[in-house]
Amino acid sequence: MEEEWPAGRVRQTFLDFFYSKSHTPWPSSPGVPVDDPTLLFANAGMNQFKPVFLGAAAPDSPLGRLRRACSTQKCIRAGGKHNDLDDVGKDTYHHTFFEMLGSWSFGDYFKEEAIGYAWELLTKDNFWEAGETGPCGPCTEIHFDLIGNRNAASLVNKDDPTCIEIWNLVFIELNRESDGTLRPLPAKHVDTGMGFERLTSILQNKRSNYDTDLFMPIFEAIHELAGDGIDGVKIKPYSGKLGSNDVDMAYRVVADHIRTLSFAIADGSQPGNEGREYVLRRILRRAVYFGTQKLKKKKGFLSNLVKPFVRVMGDVFPELKANENKIKDIIKDEEESFAKTLEKEAFVLLDTYGYPIDLTEAGRKSIVLDANATSQLRNQGVGSTDDSPKFQHEEHSSVVMAIYTGSEFIASASGVEDFSLVLKSTSFCGSLP
Repeated sequence: MEEEWPAGRVRQTFLDFFYSKSHTPWPSSPGVPVDDPTLLFANAGMNQFKPVFLGAAAPDSPLGRLRRACSTQKCIRAGGKHNDLDDVGKDTYHHTFFEMLGSWSFGDYFKEEAIGYAWELLTKDNFWEAGETGPCGPCTEIHFDLIGNRNAASLVNKDDPTCIEIWNLVFIELNRESDGTLRPLPAKHVDTGMGFERLTSILQNKRSNYDTDLFMPIFEAIHELAGDGIDGVKIKPYSGKLGSNDVDMAYRVVADHIRTLSFAIADGSQPGNEGREYVLRRILRRAVYFGTQKLKKKKGFLSNLVKPFVRVMGDVFPELKANENKIKDIIKDEEESFAKTLEKEAFVLLDTYGYPIDLTEAGRKSIVLDANATSQLRNQGVGSTDDSPKFQHEEHSSVVMAIYTGSEFIASASGVEDFSLVLKSTSFCGSLP
């Protein structure tokens, strides 16, 4: 049966509506910011309009002449203030890459008109900021109750999968300074952002973003590429189950991560060891882990998902088609490098220490330094851990440089709570995820 609201129609209907309200269609900025050192990735549609909000855009420039705009923005939330990486796969509505449908008024209309343009609203006191500093202001959010015929007010912003936020209307009138104070901006602006994937799932009458035509073709490609898998194990098609179903969670993780990696590489970044590149490497290795361990994929499967993904999104974002081979090659090289690292480390653990390999794959909770935490260490003069002692094959002593809980650095730890140690040097390999 033909879908009444395919994703393309959802996107275009939004843009056409605001175009009819005299909004200028504006292209998405790169998901990897080229001129904003405060961001690892573009995490909202408003990022590229900061100069307008701050009154810094030249009046005769294209940005300076804008009064109303609309767009669909490529967003990556996998590090920094907004980070959804660890939630991906566990529920039906979090992604590291997503599209944000946005509309803006720059010193033109304000609250009354913005609310009038936006469906039916649930108004509440709120405040929104893209980062630690920058343009911000009070906002009103629209949530959608997937159950209906009930009072769902108590479920708003409670991470309940049946009551989800879909549209946020922010009234930009303040700037958060580096000392934490709020300074009024020269003019008042409107900045709205709606989750494209979430809206599409509602219009397609799906209970999950992953059940829409944005993801199902990728799931089909994952299943088709499986072949006989590892040890002849053939995985089942995606069934949409949550909870203890590791296979469906792995489908969601792999599909989400190939989207993020493809867009980030197309926009000029790639996996590496520092900052946003480290985040991308972690995303890639997370996808490889779920693909090989949970979906029983053979090595090199991830790069083969680039082509079917580009088929889904390439018409809307032509940079994907233009860089398809580059994206595939970079992912393939990273997969091969990661496989060699794992094989080398597994051999050392088994041959030298007699350590059972399956214990290295146990699903224990891990505490990983994200890019923000790494940046804090750099600012404090703490460099990368020296792992050269791994080649010495002898007892090794080190110094604890920092203690990290997963959300903050602490001065001491009792051992009651989980924490991770940042060491000056180590005899273990520092290249594992």
